[in-house]
Amino acid sequence: MREFGGPEVLRLEDVPDPEAGRGQILLDVRLAGVNYADVHVRGNSYLAPVELPYVPGNEVVGTRADGTRVVALTQGGGYAQKAAVHRRLQWEVPDGVTDAQAVPLALQGNTAYHLLFTVARVTKGETVVVPAAAGGVGTLAVQLAHRAGARVIALAGTEDKRRLALELGAAAAVDSHEEGLAERILDAAGGPVHAALEMTGGPTLHQTLEVLAPRGRLAVYGYAGGRLADIPVRTLLQKSVTAAGFWLPHLYTDRTLPLAASMRQLFDAVAGGALKVVDGGTYPLADAAKVHHALNLRTGTGKFSLDTAR
Repeated sequence: MREFGGPEVLRLEDVPDPEAGRGQILLDVRLAGVNYADVHVRGNSYLAPVELPYVPGNEVVGTRADGTRVVALTQGGGYAQKAAVHRRLQWEVPDGVTDAQAVPLALQGNTAYHLLFTVARVTKGETVVVPAAAGGVGTLAVQLAHRAGARVIALAGTEDKRRLALELGAAAAVDSHEEGLAERILDAAGGPVHAALEMTGGPTLHQTLEVLAPRGRLAVYGYAGGRLADIPVRTLLQKSVTAAGFWLPHLYTDRTLPLAASMRQLFDAVAGGALKVVDGGTYPLADAAKVHHALNLRTGTGKFSLDTAR
């Protein structure tokens, strides 16, 4: 990226290899994960501004100099054949987990896991709302919550996406369009819910707040709709609701919530067949703009990735 804008600003270029800084290693990248956060970076609306020129991409599967296969968080630079990563943010991929299964686990898997169990504190027997349930974070969150014994109300914009959410373990799947959303969730859940994840912003956030039971928990992790929303304090007080934001990079150096522990659980679940990674497709690195265009249209499901050898 040499400018901010639409998908067309993503251009394949030959550039010098990155240099590994202090505490970093250099990986030969096999697959680069594509996330909706990359869309925000491209449009200059991300939480952390970036300086141009910039190579997007925050998660990769690659090999170290000794040939060990790892999945890593890159903090930028992932859409490339080589990437510099911090040693503490790379984890060896176990046998039985493919590259395509591993690539979403570091960023989207950890996001889903900690949203549910660290921030929203979802427990067995509770009801939780999961938005964008056919997306990268959503497909994993639906399954993780279901495996933990929670009842999942999934939100998705099309019939096919709602069907996928039900196949992954959701108890009900609701049309996510804004008009009447709160009523549809309450009908599907049979009343107020214990917890809800939220990543759309705008009126959707307000309607999600409405469906929370007294002492309910709201975990906000994005504003994909492009509209920020103020959280009404009156609503928090009336129902003793907890509202918390979550951004995974804050866990990168937090030793009280080591990512290694959640990565082990995610790897074990995938290897054992208890957690399915929904593959949205693997595309040549040169097609990054096409993948971003698909993200803008929200036509895909699951995880998109870029093959750096193609």
